[in-house]
Amino acid sequence: MNLIKLQNEIADDEGVKYEIYKCSEGYPTGGIGHLITEWDEEYYEQPIGTKIPNEQVDDWFAKDIQVTLKDCKIIFEEFDSLPEEAQLVIANMCFQLGRPRLSKFKNFIAAVKDQDWDRAADEMKDSRWYKQTTARAERLISRIQVLGVPV
Repeated sequence: MNLIKLQNEIADDEGVKYEIYKCSEGYPTGGIGHLITEWDEEYYEQPIGTKIPNEQVDDWFAKDIQVTLKDCKIIFEEFDSLPEEAQLVIANMCFQLGRPRLSKFKNFIAAVKDQDWDRAADEMKDSRWYKQTTARAERLISRIQVLGVPV
């Protein structure tokens, strides 16, 4: 998979902020959708608006991408053998949702396993995620639907 393409897509979808902000769920976040936890000692419990240097944002993002890919391979045993476009879409979803929430997309996971891209797209649309981030979801769904179109 083209990691640069994945990173650019996620950065476009998440946005980049060089300060601590609250995500749509109200959690302290920084950089490119990085949830700030107690492991981020220097930034944990710092006020909203605290500046974050470029190097820290890049470091978090590199680590978060690796966690995302590892999580994708846990949820989808066949992840590495899927078409690259499916890998990119799934990794984007996993980055946004996290493994616990993406793991609940049982029917989507089954459709991907069967490489039934039309059903996978339908399952993506039939979710709370779709209602919460419709524009992003629509972009990802359209990319999955294309996989189901005969060449």
